[in-house]
Amino acid sequence: MSTPTPFSRRRPPLPTLPRGDVLGTYDTYAEAQAVVDRLSKAEFPVAQVAIVGSDLKSVERVTGKLTNARAAAMGAASGAWLGLFFGLVLFVFTPTSSSLVYVGAATLIGAGFGMIFGLVNYTLTRRRRDFTSINQVLASRYEVIVDPELTIKAQELLARLTPS
Repeated sequence: MSTPTPFSRRRPPLPTLPRGDVLGTYDTYAEAQAVVDRLSKAEFPVAQVAIVGSDLKSVERVTGKLTNARAAAMGAASGAWLGLFFGLVLFVFTPTSSSLVYVGAATLIGAGFGMIFGLVNYTLTRRRRDFTSINQVLASRYEVIVDPELTIKAQELLARLTPS
């Protein structure tokens, strides 16, 4: 199957929900994944299986208080990565023996600019957001769905493979 270009006349199909029989409903993704893994190890055609999460919720987990020091450190870290990237690009395209010095210099300069931008950004948004957090999308339940033609085979395999 080829990847369609923006200029092709055929449009890719819109995403659709998998259709089939529900093999089981689980509280966590790990449980649903373990069922599919057991089927896979039993040589079941897992290309006919899907895990569908339902009742999605957005969860923001607060990881800590944001301070000047933390904002500076986070800015320095992201700036160092950007500086390291540019330093490595310079290293690859510059054939001199002192190119490795440029990588270190670019990393330090990137860290310095990142620290400054991190502090400025924190200063401008201080009263609106004084904490760090991680956003997640979680489902309340996970269903393992299988092609209707393979439902009985999957149920038999799981009944045989269920640890006692």
